[in-house]
Amino acid sequence: MSTRERSGCPINLSLELLGDRWTLLIIRDLIFAGKKHFREFLQSDEGISSRTLAERLQTLQEEGILTRSDDPSHGLKAIYRLTEAGIDLLPVLATLGAWGSKHRKADDHLARIANELAAGGEPALERMKAALRVEHIVSQSSHGK
Repeated sequence: MSTRERSGCPINLSLELLGDRWTLLIIRDLIFAGKKHFREFLQSDEGISSRTLAERLQTLQEEGILTRSDDPSHGLKAIYRLTEAGIDLLPVLATLGAWGSKHRKADDHLARIANELAAGGEPALERMKAALRVEHIVSQSSHGK
């Protein structure tokens, strides 16, 4: 996945990094499903290939959206965590979820979650961002990574 910038437009710059479905679904899984390991991402319903997953995870690391560290409980596993830039994508995903629940045939349970987050507005987003910081940033620094 290339992140070669074609223009200085902020929307274009964002789309060049985040504009494919897999990248946003990986971030979704980190935020909403608590996934942190490569194999967990592979098990998502959408069926990402291991090659595509590896490429997207590498790009997200290079762009500062997530970090990768060794899993202290398993020498061959890595843990992926969001950075502050990754956590700041929560409102984007919440808005996409609310739109999808309104205009597409979304799963009722998942649509309800999206709608509740959207209805909670900025306070709900800030509470969730704070929880994500504890899970992804504080947790990582407490392990000395």
